[in-house]
Amino acid sequence: MRNKHQTANTREQRATRNQHRSFILWFTGLSGAGKSSLAEYLEGCLFERDCNTFILDGDNVRQGLCTDLQFSDEDRSENIRRIGEVSLLFIDAGVITLAAFISPFRADRDQVRSLVPEDDFIEIYCQASLEICEQRDVKGLYKKARRGEIIDFTGISSPYEAPINPEIRLDTGHHSLEQCADEIMAYLLQHGYLS
Repeated sequence: MRNKHQTANTREQRATRNQHRSFILWFTGLSGAGKSSLAEYLEGCLFERDCNTFILDGDNVRQGLCTDLQFSDEDRSENIRRIGEVSLLFIDAGVITLAAFISPFRADRDQVRSLVPEDDFIEIYCQASLEICEQRDVKGLYKKARRGEIIDFTGISSPYEAPINPEIRLDTGHHSLEQCADEIMAYLLQHGYLS
């Protein structure tokens, strides 16, 4: 961990006030695997438990914080680095951060994990086959990638490195949002993230 400016209120004080600790739920998987939909559904579940939460999503972040980045390997890594830094600020502020990003490279996800204290990064692999993701292609991105209109598209012309040992592995290709959210909530309760 690096030296940070100390604020008047500590992360522990915020956790006491919030009645929950803060951590990062990092949703990774192919485009169309259900990362954002699941993060939004889960945020609703956490909100009902009076948890302070915030979603960071690839589409939204690229419209502001990362608008200067393209989709080269280097830019993808920088995108994830920036998101990791923002996520760190959120958990210091006592917020449960739900980060939904393809984040195709293991090294980038590991770099974000290294920024935060142990056990504060929960990697959630939203596992769905390429075939299912292409069937869910509401934006038409896979079709454009197959026609060569989008270069460096993850799963088609750019690799996706699946997590080896994620904290949570979900079959988002076949299970409902409710089933997947229940699995996450069970993990959070079983491991003491929520009471």
